[in-house]
Amino acid sequence: MKAPLTRSEQMSRVKGRDTRPEWIVRRALHGAGLRYRLQARDLPGRPDIVFRSRRLAVFIHGCFWHRHDDPDCRLTRTPKTRVDFWEAKFAANQVRDARDLAALRDAGWTVITIWECQLRDLRALDALVETIRAAPAREG
Repeated sequence: MKAPLTRSEQMSRVKGRDTRPEWIVRRALHGAGLRYRLQARDLPGRPDIVFRSRRLAVFIHGCFWHRHDDPDCRLTRTPKTRVDFWEAKFAANQVRDARDLAALRDAGWTVITIWECQLRDLRALDALVETIRAAPAREG
């Protein structure tokens, strides 16, 4: 019988890219004829999807990790064990997200955040596609 995973082993299994919500968005964008780059390492926060010619960055946030503040979101919950650890972790994630968004906007980028729970509504994906199509190409 295998020994149970330690907490660090459990956390190491959390995916940081190519998640199901990312695939849903990527399929919708690609199907609409939009081409993009993934995980721009040279940009603050390493946006999930980048349209460089439009200077547009898209973040696909998981409601649990990034703390979606919509009261109707059932995916934003706090574990019942080690509450202090989780609250500190979530607070640090939110501070980092705000810092990265501000840095991108200060650099002249338009930032779109789409939440995991919004992906259940096809209208949200259609709105994202239309927003990206409407964004003008920029120079420099």
